[in-house]
Amino acid sequence: MDPAASLQQQAIDYAKRGDFGPDAKRVNQQLAELSPQNLGAWTRLARCCIELGQLDEATVAIDAALQLEPQNTIARNMQGDVTRRRMAATEPAPAPRRRVAPARTATSRTSRTSAVTAGFGRQEFTALAHLPPAQALEALGPRLETLLMDVNERPFAAKAAEARNRAGRSGIRLFRRNSFRAVGPGHLEAFQHGGRWEPQINLGWLAVPARAMRAGIGFHFTAEPEDPEGQLGRERLLERYALFQRLVASEWRELLTRWMEMNRGFIQHGTDAPATDLLPRHAVQWIIDTDTAPDRGWVFCGRWLFADRADDEEVLADAGRLIRWIDQTFTDLLPLWTAVYRG
Repeated sequence: MDPAASLQQQAIDYAKRGDFGPDAKRVNQQLAELSPQNLGAWTRLARCCIELGQLDEATVAIDAALQLEPQNTIARNMQGDVTRRRMAATEPAPAPRRRVAPARTATSRTSRTSAVTAGFGRQEFTALAHLPPAQALEALGPRLETLLMDVNERPFAAKAAEARNRAGRSGIRLFRRNSFRAVGPGHLEAFQHGGRWEPQINLGWLAVPARAMRAGIGFHFTAEPEDPEGQLGRERLLERYALFQRLVASEWRELLTRWMEMNRGFIQHGTDAPATDLLPRHAVQWIIDTDTAPDRGWVFCGRWLFADRADDEEVLADAGRLIRWIDQTFTDLLPLWTAVYRG
C-alpha cells in the first residue's frame, strides 16, 4: 500500500475517534512531510499541536495550510484559537477555591453519562471539521441520535407530531432513528421525520464557516436529482414559505423581532454563515421583503450557539443544558411553525 495512502487512512481514523494526541500528531506530521500539498494533513497537525499545548508548532502548521488555501476557514478558526490561548496564558491565574466534591449518587452518574453521550463539545466540532461528510456522520451519528431521542420526550415534540397528524402526516414521534444527515463538509443537520418538503423543525451542527449549532425553522428548497417528489414538494414548500412571509409581516413581526433580540436569533440563507451582522429588525425585514430567498436553496430563522463563546460552549458540552436550550427554542417558535405548517 502506498505510504501516503496508509498514513492518510490512519490520520482519518484518529480524527474520526476525536483523537488529536501524540500518535495522531506523529501520523499527520509524517503525512505532511511526505505530501506537503495535503491541506488536511496540515490542519489536522495544527489541531493536534493545539490540543497538546504546542502553540508555536501549531502556528507553523496553520501557516502551511494557509499558504495552500489562504481563505481556509478551518485554519482561520484555529489561528484565532491559538491567539486566544496565548492571551489566556498571560492572564494571572485566579486564586484557588476549595470545592466540596458532590455525592456520587446514581443520579449524578446518569447525568455525567448523558453529557458524554449527547453533548456536542470541542472534540465533536473538531471531528466534524476534519472528517469527510460520510465519516463524520458515522462518527457523530450515535451521539446525535441519543440527543434526538431525548428531544422526543419534550412536550413541544408531542405537540409538533400532533400537528403533523392533523394535517394527514404519519408518525407519533417527531424524530425517528437516523433522522440526521450530512449536508456537506463540516455540516450535519436533523429535522422531523418526513419533513424534507415541509417547514422544518431544524437542528444543525456546523464546523465551517463557523463552529456553531442552530435550532429553529428551516426551508430547504433544493431538490436532489433522485427525489421523485422534488418538483411537487418544492411547489408545496414555496406556498408554505409565502405564508411564512405573510405571517412574519403581520402578527409575528414584533413578536419575532423581540424573540430574536432576547435569544441571539439570526437568519441564515444559502451556504452562508449565520447573518450575525444583521440586527433582528433587519433580519425580519429581510424575510418579509426578499422574494428571491427560495433561489438561495436554504432559508433559516432561529437561535444559535457558538462554540467560540465560553458560555455557549458550556451549554453545548452539557447534554442536559443543551436539551433544555433546544426545548425552549422550539417551545417559543412552535406557534409560528404550526401556523405555517397547517396553512
